[in-house]
Amino acid sequence: MEVVKCIGRRTLMTSLVCIAFIITFHTFSGVSAKEFQQWMYEQSILGKQAEPKIARNVSYKRVHIQNKQLPNIDRDEKSMSHHIVASRPIMLEEAIDWSQYPSQTVHATGYTAGVESTGKNKKHPGYGITYSGVHVRRDVYSTIAADPNVYPIGTVLFIPGYGYGVVADTGSAIKGKKIDLYYETVEDVFEQWGRKEVNVYLIKKGNGRLTESELKALNEDESVQVFREQMSF
Repeated sequence: MEVVKCIGRRTLMTSLVCIAFIITFHTFSGVSAKEFQQWMYEQSILGKQAEPKIARNVSYKRVHIQNKQLPNIDRDEKSMSHHIVASRPIMLEEAIDWSQYPSQTVHATGYTAGVESTGKNKKHPGYGITYSGVHVRRDVYSTIAADPNVYPIGTVLFIPGYGYGVVADTGSAIKGKKIDLYYETVEDVFEQWGRKEVNVYLIKKGNGRLTESELKALNEDESVQVFREQMSF
């Protein structure tokens, strides 16, 4: 009787240890008792070189990672190039269909407010003041000189390579199809313009007058602010 009890206790202890082992193994490996039992059966009875599902999963994941394609450099470069092109600021010349406006070819020169162009120095009371009464200005809308019989004071032109020009001044040498574009320095005149035959577009014909407030309003219009950084001033 004592021997039977001893065997029973050992059997019970062995079972408890096995159960504890299986629970611990499942906790850390994720393999269920049924899966483990199946694997043991395959190993011991069928002699198959099988592995638990967890091992197959790990193996699969490793292969999957190893077989992942590296970034395609050519494709990335093309995408980057496309992004650069797409994000390039639109130039003023490209933003509007200028063909909708009347155009005319004129001879365009550059001038400054200084002695070399007007005979006035900075001490002269009329220095920098145009025929219309507004001060010379290089901006998105700059002051230019023209023959008022061709382009009255207040006329707005678009000059490719220069920007918008508002006729604010006249000149004894500016007759017929000639315009004079304002620049701040002589260096700017020679470096940025010089003398050119250019096709200009008539945006608005003036009424013979121009005020500081009108010129300021043109340059503060929100729709033209995006082009301010493109201008050479």
